[in-house]
Amino acid sequence: MPAAIDAVELTRDLIRRPSVTPADAGAMDVVEQTLTGLGFVCRRMRFGEIENLYARYGTAAPNLCFAGHTDVVPVGDAAAWTKDAFAAEVADGVLIGRGAVDMKSAIAAFAAAAAEAIAAGQVTGSLSFLITGDEEGVATDGTVKVVEALMAEGEVIDHCIVGEPTSAETFGDMVKVGRRGSINAEIVVEGVQGHVAYPHRAANPARPLIRMLTALQDRKLDDGYPEFQPSNLEVTLIEMPNTATNVIPAVARARLNIRFNPNHTGRQLADWFDLEAWRAAAGFPGKVSVTSHISGEAFLTERGDFTELVAQAVADVTGHSPELSTSGGTSDARFIRALCPVIEVGLVGKTMHQVDERAPVEEIRTLQRVYSRIIARYFG
Repeated sequence: MPAAIDAVELTRDLIRRPSVTPADAGAMDVVEQTLTGLGFVCRRMRFGEIENLYARYGTAAPNLCFAGHTDVVPVGDAAAWTKDAFAAEVADGVLIGRGAVDMKSAIAAFAAAAAEAIAAGQVTGSLSFLITGDEEGVATDGTVKVVEALMAEGEVIDHCIVGEPTSAETFGDMVKVGRRGSINAEIVVEGVQGHVAYPHRAANPARPLIRMLTALQDRKLDDGYPEFQPSNLEVTLIEMPNTATNVIPAVARARLNIRFNPNHTGRQLADWFDLEAWRAAAGFPGKVSVTSHISGEAFLTERGDFTELVAQAVADVTGHSPELSTSGGTSDARFIRALCPVIEVGLVGKTMHQVDERAPVEEIRTLQRVYSRIIARYFG
């Protein structure tokens, strides 16, 4: 019979590995050793410089997977922290450290819940873990590559829980059943440099850039979608490098991002960018180009038995039903949904990525109880 796992102590052990993307710093070893001790068959799946892990307990169906990431964002101003960001100190019942909320605590809580379920003989199918070290970075050699490999092998995952910090104000008030898509675009306009007093000898790149940005921003993308808020376009950079007041520069560029609901696909939006670039370039003696990157499509786990099971498990522990939400940014759930229905359940996310990222010890233990309840209901 596997030994019980203390979720808080395991979280502290993980935090002490400074796994700032793409560094692993031994964090994946901690996860692997923990799961091996529970009887999981563990596979390290390295892509590029990224450490990934897929572990499975049992061979029967159904297979309930937990997905998460060991990598964390940089500390920032280390001197601004009240405690060392990687010391994992507990003060007044609160665990302080990078990854305490996002999301080493969730990995530890699910491992502890899995240990309980295995010891109690509840796992009549399979439990699995899909853990990456490339969620906070560019996310090219992490979950997306593991999912592709598992699909190619015919590995079946029936449902997945992702441990991102989903609670908004109080623990358990929100779980995520979908996410908006995200597309980034960089616009580069190449004109002709010249003297401001002789504009006929130059081609000012600002003009087509302004035309294009105006057209993009003037379009109302949509009024929302069932379970989703309206899509929004945000310009994140405009620049025309120039150190003089009497020079028309040769180049202007801008960047933008759209968070979109299922009214759109990334490809449709990228095609729209290309069309507006063509329109803006009409009559311009230079070049207007757009480079788009689709970082994820919008998706929704439809309401049904799985969403009801998870919501009821949260209610069993907290006493209140969570909001089923699609708000916020993106997560690796956007890749896992190619395998199976996916729901995100985690801690309150207010301090993630901040100085003094922290999680109350009791919340970590409550998260473990929620995961335990999910496992019990899933196989029950």
